[in-house]
Amino acid sequence: MTQTLTIRRPDDWHLHLRDGAMLQAVLPHTAAHFARAIIMPNLVPPVVTGADAAAYRDRILDALPSGADFKPLMTLYLTEDTDADDVAAAHASGLITAVKLYPAGATTNSASGVANFDKVAAVLERMAEIGLPLCTHGEVTDANVDIFDREAVFIDRVLNPIRRAHPHLRVVMEHITTRNAVEYVQAHDTNLAATITTHHLVINRNHILAGGIKPHYYCLPVAKREEHRLALRTAATSGDARFFLGTDSAPHTDANKLLPCGCAGCFTAPNTMSILAEVFEQDGALDKLEGFTSLNGPAFYGLPANDATLTLTRTAPSYPGHVDTEEGPVTVFDPDIPLNWSVA
Repeated sequence: MTQTLTIRRPDDWHLHLRDGAMLQAVLPHTAAHFARAIIMPNLVPPVVTGADAAAYRDRILDALPSGADFKPLMTLYLTEDTDADDVAAAHASGLITAVKLYPAGATTNSASGVANFDKVAAVLERMAEIGLPLCTHGEVTDANVDIFDREAVFIDRVLNPIRRAHPHLRVVMEHITTRNAVEYVQAHDTNLAATITTHHLVINRNHILAGGIKPHYYCLPVAKREEHRLALRTAATSGDARFFLGTDSAPHTDANKLLPCGCAGCFTAPNTMSILAEVFEQDGALDKLEGFTSLNGPAFYGLPANDATLTLTRTAPSYPGHVDTEEGPVTVFDPDIPLNWSVA
């Protein structure tokens, strides 16, 4: 039985760091294990220009613990007023790595997102020309679409038309949650990839709803039926380079999670690597863990894999139940399975 596992240092291709006191508290937990992360731009106000991204990057770097080796990969929040020239300039300077599409109202701080996709066609075409990826929050927000069907409907109504109109646009379907999305990625060989979160590999909708409502398992996109969770696990552990890790680690204080209309998000940054090692071992795929966490993402984004390594040992880990911030405690995600791997 394998007792240690050394892999290239992983990257997180979808991360929420927030800002201010929250940023100061949660960033060290990502920087401890991950070399790079795609940083989500849904602040208040959102990160919509190159100048916004530069300022946010500097705040992140200032918040890093002394001696930490971590690079934030910045993104811009796509709005109907986004300037294609500003996007191109930010990309050319090396400042941004992607642009993020939020359908208006889809998730936390997405009110500035896109409602009329015709208004962003020129930006998407410029992105296709310069090879800048579009990261999508893949849900429609129509009130008449069931929340469990929003991802599948997004593929039909939004993603397919975008990709037909801009065939050279590189697209990352972020935090996919359905068999539909897995099969869509598998059916396309070029310019398309998907991230899968830690929590969607281990929870289904019963974790949120069965036996009482459990707010700390509530996320968007919401966890689906067990058949979809199993499809995600098969994709993640398959070795298919089109799938890679994006934790979507999303910290909210307990006070905000437990409101009558509580916030969506699971804070998985501290224990992601232990959870993933457990999942991949359960599925007989420890040899595929490095690809999912450390190789497939850089390959899609055209970046080198990290030279540094991370070692996991077969030791039961100990993680805090919550992380203290000046705004209040943030509960660390509970995977509801025993963990047997620790980061050395």
